[in-house]
Amino acid sequence: MRPPILRRLFRRVASTAVLGLLAATLTTTPAAAAGGLQQVTGFGSNPGNLQMYEYTPAGLPANAPLVVALHGCAQTADAYYTNSGWPKFADQWGFDVVFPQTTSANNALSCFGWFDASEDSRGKGEAASIVQMVEHAKQSRGSDGQRVYVTGLSAGGGMTADLLAAYPDVFAGGAVASGLPAQCATSQAAASACQTGPQKLTPAQWGDKVRGAYPGYGGPWPRVAIWQGTADYTVYPANATALRDQWTDVWGIGQAPSSTDTLPGNTARAVYNDSAGRPAVETYTVSGMGHGLPVGPGTGAEQCGTAAAYFLNTICSTYYTGVFWGLDGGGTPGGGGDGRLPAPAGVTVTGVTDTTAALSWSAVEGAASYAVFRNGTKVAAPAGTAYTDTGLTAGTTYRYTVAAVDGSGTAGTTSAQVSAVTTGGATARCFTATNYAHVAAGRARTTGGYVYAKGSEANMGLYNVFVTHTLKESPAGYFVIADSGCTG
Repeated sequence: MRPPILRRLFRRVASTAVLGLLAATLTTTPAAAAGGLQQVTGFGSNPGNLQMYEYTPAGLPANAPLVVALHGCAQTADAYYTNSGWPKFADQWGFDVVFPQTTSANNALSCFGWFDASEDSRGKGEAASIVQMVEHAKQSRGSDGQRVYVTGLSAGGGMTADLLAAYPDVFAGGAVASGLPAQCATSQAAASACQTGPQKLTPAQWGDKVRGAYPGYGGPWPRVAIWQGTADYTVYPANATALRDQWTDVWGIGQAPSSTDTLPGNTARAVYNDSAGRPAVETYTVSGMGHGLPVGPGTGAEQCGTAAAYFLNTICSTYYTGVFWGLDGGGTPGGGGDGRLPAPAGVTVTGVTDTTAALSWSAVEGAASYAVFRNGTKVAAPAGTAYTDTGLTAGTTYRYTVAAVDGSGTAGTTSAQVSAVTTGGATARCFTATNYAHVAAGRARTTGGYVYAKGSEANMGLYNVFVTHTLKESPAGYFVIADSGCTG
């Protein structure tokens, strides 16, 4: 038997070991400046004792967006810079990237303190240090304060959610990869329970945790992307459901998706639009993926990153996150705000068939033409204010943005995103059964005595034969609760 002090030490290490990303070898030394990654010192009082690293594309103009990217436990800023894919799109789309780094001096496994109120609260600790990095970038690089975004993996994802809650006036959007809902845990002792199964709270209760992080703030709220693997047994998929519930409640838009579609890498996307029809929350569920950041190595437009420990070869999450935030501003650094043409207003889907989608928008003074982007890729350059996209797949969701282009060929700010769903394709199917029967039929899974619908990961309640739900399947393999009515 271990002596009492060793037992206490063992419990402390075991508890710490599940706080986020577990690497085979702990690398807690400061990151080396790799290529264009440079360390920045003197960025503020730094109450959280963090290190700041930055990647800035050559020739980046003022008023460019800023992305903050937070590594997972036992990782470094250099690892995130090297493997995540953010430098590729910083070069391509034109924005600055800050990579904060914590070390073993703060946490034994170099985890950001997403579970510690002295580190993740407004004006305190690591959270305050990260915001000081943002302010430094705004002052030294001229970053656009209205287009600051934060993303993170695992413990970095948990800190991302906490930052969005504590500083909604700083961050316009966020992306949480294999992470935790904001304020899920407020102590190290509670952290493990959050990872394996967060509290069974209502969406309003989860939303209250965000509203309580910055009392009195009334919006606007950040737009949030949520990435999760279905086979993640470090940070369980129930956390993605809690994140979805939390941020849709904050936005006041309910938990039923506005649209769903499928992406590469066995990924199902669900989109939750705000009252103006713009995506406010998106979930990306990667079937069969474990714990890590989804990357898609390659040279294609939608590929990025390098496969490594906890950088999993499935889909380039960085690309889809950047498109969701609107960073793909026609490939033009800054995407507007520096004399370029404003975004076209009134972008509307005027009609669809099984293979086409028709769009229209209002004219922009000074525009010589327009650039139309489908799912972030430029597909047309019409001279007028309408375009019909052809050769599409039936029963599929496509997302469009439009930018005005001046006489020199410079694209302006990208419009708000609109979605078009082509007709035809597979008809949605509906199933009414007990939770036990849904699991047996493969439409749901069970974890910790609770049942979750496959695809949406909606919590269906206890795993038994007494609870009955109707599930709607659309697209194939993606199930949502449709107790109030299910039609094809």
